Amino acid sequence: MKKPLILITNDDGIYSPGLWAVIESVKEFGDLLIVAPISQQTSMGRSFAKGPDVGIVEKVILHINGADVVAFGVHGSPALAVSHGVLELSDKKPDLCISGINYGENLGLSITCSGTVGAAFEADSHGIPSIAVSRQADLSMQHSNVFADLDWAACKYITKKVVEEVLKSGFPSKVSILNINVPDKATEHTEVRYTKQSRHNYSAFIKPEPRDFSKAYTLKSRIDLNRDDIDRGSDIYAIAFDKVISITPLTWDLSMNVETNLKGSLYEK
Repeated sequence: MKKPLILITNDDGIYSPGLWAVIESVKEFGDLLIVAPISQQTSMGRSFAKGPDVGIVEKVILHINGADVVAFGVHGSPALAVSHGVLELSDKKPDLCISGINYGENLGLSITCSGTVGAAFEADSHGIPSIAVSRQADLSMQHSNVFADLDWAACKYITKKVVEEVLKSGFPSKVSILNINVPDKATEHTEVRYTKQSRHNYSAFIKPEPRDFSKAYTLKSRIDLNRDDIDRGSDIYAIAFDKVISITPLTWDLSMNVETNLKGSLYEK
């Protein structure tokens, strides 16, 4: 039987230990095409930024557990890395895309900012079923070019388990992406819960103090959640309060199913 082609990407960059953890967890399931940003690209969503070096592709040899692994580092966003992978670096469409494992959880309304989820949506736009995997981590780790030493065991376990299942049985009906989030202290025995996306922001920007507008400034953010405000069936509640692994099925369709009258108005009764 012909092996499936699995596209592996992320937004933390080609040298992220989280990306390497994915490679280790799924290498037995198929042929791997590893294409990721050459450098840190967190919070780029599904953007296609411009610049003098955008679109440069570098062949990279990763040294993972004593083995040399061929990968490609793209100068550009995670979504752009996926596009170059699909359109230029493979002679056939990948059967599956895995994006991650991300330093930092991607939950609630904040997923629209996520380069990890953005890469998965880009793969979906090419008709490729996708899995985004994120690990809970302090906000200070989430934009860093210096990668903290984290335990990836639980993330590798759930990634391997889900990939094995979808390769055997396919995705659930009408589902485009599985967004997996793993709490910080998770183990192989941690509960796995299917959740819905929360309508709350997981992290929020902090209002800046008075400053000089002529100088560059990076908005700071914080996680500030009230348990009573968060739906118990949501991804945020699962990670922030119950500390269980969350799997949220997503779809590309963002439209609201609203009935209209014959005049086409959303408001006339």
